[in-house]
Amino acid sequence: MNRLGGETSPYLLQHVDNPVDWFPWGEEAFAEARRRDVPLLISVGYSACHWCHVMAHESFEDEPTARQMNDLFVNVKVDREERPDVDAVYMGAVQAMTGQGGWPMTVFATPEGHPFYAGTYFPRPHFHRLLQAVSEAWRQDREGMLTQGAKVVEALGGQTGVPSGPLPDAGTLALAVRNLAEGFDDRRGGFGGAPKFPPSMVLEFLLRHGTPEAVSMAEATMEAMARGGLYDQLGGGFARYSVDADWVVPHFEKMLYDNALLLRVYAHWWRATGSVLARRVALETAEWLLREMRTPEGGFASALDADSEGPDGAHGEGLFYVWTPEQLREVLGEDDGAWAASVFEVTGTFEHGTSVLQLLADPDDPERFDRIRTALRAARERRPRPGRDDKIVASWNGLVIAALAEVGALFERPVLVDAAREAAVLLDDLHTVSRGPARLLRTSRDGRAGTNAGMLEDYANTAEGFIALYGVTGESRWFHRAGDLLETILTRFPDGSGGFYDAPDDGEQLFQRPADPTDNATPSGRFAAAGALLSYAALTGSARHREAAEAALGAVSTLAGRYARFAGWGLAVAEAALRGPVEVAIVGPPGDARTRALHRAALLSEAPGLVVALGDGSAGNGSVGDGSGDAGSVDVPLLEGRGMIGGSPAAYVCRRFTCRAPVTTPAELRAELAN
Repeated sequence: MNRLGGETSPYLLQHVDNPVDWFPWGEEAFAEARRRDVPLLISVGYSACHWCHVMAHESFEDEPTARQMNDLFVNVKVDREERPDVDAVYMGAVQAMTGQGGWPMTVFATPEGHPFYAGTYFPRPHFHRLLQAVSEAWRQDREGMLTQGAKVVEALGGQTGVPSGPLPDAGTLALAVRNLAEGFDDRRGGFGGAPKFPPSMVLEFLLRHGTPEAVSMAEATMEAMARGGLYDQLGGGFARYSVDADWVVPHFEKMLYDNALLLRVYAHWWRATGSVLARRVALETAEWLLREMRTPEGGFASALDADSEGPDGAHGEGLFYVWTPEQLREVLGEDDGAWAASVFEVTGTFEHGTSVLQLLADPDDPERFDRIRTALRAARERRPRPGRDDKIVASWNGLVIAALAEVGALFERPVLVDAAREAAVLLDDLHTVSRGPARLLRTSRDGRAGTNAGMLEDYANTAEGFIALYGVTGESRWFHRAGDLLETILTRFPDGSGGFYDAPDDGEQLFQRPADPTDNATPSGRFAAAGALLSYAALTGSARHREAAEAALGAVSTLAGRYARFAGWGLAVAEAALRGPVEVAIVGPPGDARTRALHRAALLSEAPGLVVALGDGSAGNGSVGDGSGDAGSVDVPLLEGRGMIGGSPAAYVCRRFTCRAPVTTPAELRAELAN
């Protein structure tokens, strides 16, 4: 009996009609394995994963394969996005056993959950033989399998992780830039060879570092990504990664977290340089998020699939996005079709004579280009669309909240700030199950919260989003909600050595408690926590929060010289810590144009990690509002004792709560920030 029908995960629901007797992760599966005295077969993946779909079609939808799985194993299907802790501990086992990892992940484990054999994608003939061989080994060498599982658990449990060093200093950060330069592809941008992933957190660090070498690497990478096939030249938004070193052919799935991180860093590129390309890409990506990823509840869906249906009814990777010269002519006519083929490099860069659209140079006829792009986008909308994983993940929505709030403010697009606020309300109302300290649930779908506990990254990235939203809106509700989340981090996640575990101390006890300090596709929970703690300390003057942030950043000193690519967010936060970060308190009537001008001048500053507090000017210690209409009803410590000057709105530039003389004009504020 397949038991996935009651789940909220779109990935699990993709397998609800499989002939495999799937169990969701949980004690019921472990008990059944013990009762039957058979191993567990744990299959981990996610909804937008192309090779997960391939293995599902080849094996899990195949009746003979399913019978073999059902007869020999208790089969458990796991959505890695709902259970990153389960994914992390078994991925560690896969990498230890095979030297590599990926999804779908296939793990054979004892009824206690101890892995004894593992891999990733297995073609069906190989999978048949493997199922039989593992089952026979279990029957004939039970003690050997149990011993192997115990050894794997012991080895993984004995891993000490990255040792923590001192708080990074200027020399450490310069060393990280040199380490990044060693792996930089100076011809094509990015770091290393194929496949190439968008190095979002590293780009943020390079922009914050600000030296010509650092900014040059960031700009070259961001331009190459934006002009290549990684970026959707018609609809906006970035794919997961490029399969080649030239950013031409993407792995076509679009992930929420990539686009949230890249949206923010492209906006910061524009802020630092005024790049026209950066502005266009940031706004197009924000529009794509609102158009294609927003859910009816106000949150943002997790992913768009890589696969879709082609003209012949068959499903394949990238079919929604690729074009042939003939298809261009059908939509645009001969002349425009030929021009579009030249502009978009439609020369057979993908499979079966199709091409991924690129835009290696801006066209010489912008009006013609806009008309053609609009026509192609409309024609593409008539194609079968990729599937959407519409579950809401707290961590990734936190990243989106931060990005949309900042981009809306920088480009004066209130609709983006409103969208950030709606997503924040969803996380606060639906995902938060208690307050003071807060407890988060990781996921929801269709307005129904899941049951999985929030991980460190959920608390940290949601707090980051709330702090950014407060800095843009002045609604102190978000400042206080961030404080609640950070209190949970400080009480439920510390590892005793200055870092943090990725799972809470009162969560499900797996055979290992995950604690990965390095960045992957998203900031590590440890570095995300450090960033949010540092910003909160800057708004409150709290030594406790700053000390926790600085302790967590100790791992950066260890990683900077050799593995800087895996510590990008930690390096970016260290830049902020080294510079203060700068604190700006702005007080004045919220509807006053002079207040708005000071606020915008602060937000346009490139100071790494700068925080902004907004007060309404009444008694000099209020906030603009708490989200419920009670302007000035709740204090934010950075605002205390700071009022308007001679009846005019004023800005105070501070570091560690030591402030310079207040200023009353944007020009004066820009000068203070430049100093």
